[in-house]
Amino acid sequence: MDKPPGMTSHDVVDEVRRRFRLKKVGHAGTLDPDATGVLVCGLGRATRFLSYSQEVPKRYLAHATLGVTTSSQDASGLVIEERPVLASDHDVAALLPGFTGAVLQVPPMVSAVKHRGERLHVKARRGEEVERTERQVHVHALRLVGWRPGPRPEATLDVTCSAGTYVRTLVHDLGAQLGCGAHLRALRRTEAGGFTLADSVPLGRIDDRHLRPLVDAVRGLRRVEVDDAARAMVAHGRPLPLELLAPGHGAEEPADGPVAVVSGGELLAVYRRRADTLVPERVVSG
Repeated sequence: MDKPPGMTSHDVVDEVRRRFRLKKVGHAGTLDPDATGVLVCGLGRATRFLSYSQEVPKRYLAHATLGVTTSSQDASGLVIEERPVLASDHDVAALLPGFTGAVLQVPPMVSAVKHRGERLHVKARRGEEVERTERQVHVHALRLVGWRPGPRPEATLDVTCSAGTYVRTLVHDLGAQLGCGAHLRALRRTEAGGFTLADSVPLGRIDDRHLRPLVDAVRGLRRVEVDDAARAMVAHGRPLPLELLAPGHGAEEPADGPVAVVSGGELLAVYRRRADTLVPERVVSG
């Protein structure tokens, strides 16, 4: 889906349920209501494989306004501080390598992270603030791709990051290092689960023609093609020999991590390496 602004990810799921008259619908990777872009949805048995899509790195275009800090770290929050901006686009670009790689983030109060069984955004609406633990995320790539000068300059960032990364926190922390503060004005997800905006469909146009095969739910995983004998083993949930991942079978031997097992382009299961064997983690039923 190409999620529109003003809807939660759950709103989109509810609309997909209504259109396809299905109860079992889910999504991979929540987008904030004001954010737009790629939202991978799964129907029926595909929901069991959405976690693999969610684990694949995601890509965003983030529009950051410098000089204004907000309570939510994005444009939906209250302005808590305004400062003059002395930084240039060169100053912003020079700081970006320091925000690449393994990065520690403190989740914002307006987030879905739970604290003692309650989501932080619920506490935030009551005016509460609690201590949050830093989390390590991974920013694979971070580039400055646009700059609009002025009293409140806007920097456009191209961000590729791991699941669980708060782009608005990245912008907030960048503003803190610049000394002027910053918040996320707008966010558009350009890639998720191996899908891009070119693959995505506006919510108002979605119908049966846009349904994709189950194997696309794991398109971000390494893939191995198996023969009929191995297919029968997979159907019974039996382990597979590690030799299947030798060159010529369509995948490199992984140190760990899930592998999509397919036959004739059809997803059979997701396996994971254990010692010298591949063991089933999730098998397609029926």
